[in-house]
Amino acid sequence: MDDPRLDKWLWSVRVFKTRPLATAACRAGHVFIGDLEAKPGRDVHVGETVTVRVGVITRTLKVVAMPRSRVSAKQVPEFMTDLTPAAEYERAKQAGIEHLLARQRGMGRPTKKDRRDMGKLFGFE
Repeated sequence: MDDPRLDKWLWSVRVFKTRPLATAACRAGHVFIGDLEAKPGRDVHVGETVTVRVGVITRTLKVVAMPRSRVSAKQVPEFMTDLTPAAEYERAKQAGIEHLLARQRGMGRPTKKDRRDMGKLFGFE
């Protein structure tokens, strides 16, 4: 099979939910192959390393094979190897927690629901 476009490969191995999101990430400069910024129409080859910034996390992926179309989550390891350091995932988790705890200035005291949510988060309930 011919090598697919970068945006199609990112979509088919479930890095992005839709192909237009993958295309937009490439155009915004969030996707690199090796050390070079990659355009969405660039062909992806087996053995290349793709670096993708998705939200606060920078994922490093190695191309193992080319899928014919979008694959199920169970099949993703057959087509790519995730080389992302564990520290990246920990940083993303920490950013999610900080986002939940952040309160805008002037919002006042937490409501009862807010306190319950924080209790669940920290395991008090």
